This record gives sequence, C-alpha cells and structure tokens, in this order.
Amino acid sequence: MLPLLRGLLTTLKSMAEKPTTVSYPEQKRPVSARFRGRHVLNRYENGLEKCIGCALCAAACPADAIFVEAAENTDEKRFSPGERYASTYEINMLRCIFCGFCEDACPTEAIVLEDNYELSFTDRKQAIYTKEMLLNPVPAQGKPTPQQVEPGVFTRSVPEMKDPTD
Repeated sequence: MLPLLRGLLTTLKSMAEKPTTVSYPEQKRPVSARFRGRHVLNRYENGLEKCIGCALCAAACPADAIFVEAAENTDEKRFSPGERYASTYEINMLRCIFCGFCEDACPTEAIVLEDNYELSFTDRKQAIYTKEMLLNPVPAQGKPTPQQVEPGVFTRSVPEMKDPTD
C-alpha cells in the first residue's frame, strides 16, 4: 500500500509543475557548447576558402562520408591561399555519424560542425551536401572566389598556428 501512495504522490507533484513544452519551429532550445551539428566550410576575411584540398578530413572520417578532390590554384584563379584547393567537396549526411574527427584533422580549421540540427531530406540526393551548400558566405570586406592575385603573395597554405587557449 505504501509504494502505491508514494507513486500517486509523485504523480500529483508532477501535475502541479509547469510544463517544459517548447513550440518548436518558433522557439528553439539552445544546444550545448559541445554539440556537433551541420558541417560548414569557413572562409578567410579576404574571401578565400580555408580548405586547401588536403583530404585529411576524408581520411579521418570513420564512416567514409567525405569526398574531396583537389585542383591546382593559379594566381589568375585563386580559391585558397595554398597551391591547391578543393574543387569537389561532398559530405554524405546519411553516412555521417557527427563524430567531429574531420574537424579535428583539418590543419586550416576549414571544416567546422556548428549548432544547426535541422537536417531533413526527402530523397538520397538531397543528403549529399556539396561545396556550394557547405561554404560560408563571403564576408563583407572580402571578395568572392576565384580571385586574381599578385604573383608570390600567398606562400603558405597552412596559417601560422596560435597557442591553444583552453
């Protein structure tokens, strides 16, 4: 009899509490700082892409969800500061397990898993995110790629690394 009364008391207490319902599309709950959502390819402030086409992210991916094909940069058509850039960059989101290994493997911090969790597809072709879908927009002071630059301006593909702060 005592366990039954204890259970009823728990039910009555929960009925008196305010509900935690969120009206989803209008209101979105904040995600934790360590959440890994949709992938994004970053750019530098001048508009050049951070991805240098090294394919380390594809090598680190345990689900084999990333495909990278590199091409050579020229001073007339420059996409990234390095000698190469990713001419094709695709992520199959049906295969991705959101582990973050691609983010850890990237030497230029080009690929980042952000906090967007609204991913939906109606067919398999929509689940393959291309480079154009993943690239961040060009910053206000930057220029779109490909850019024409002076010869010899970009000599490093990987920027000078800073000491970790955390």
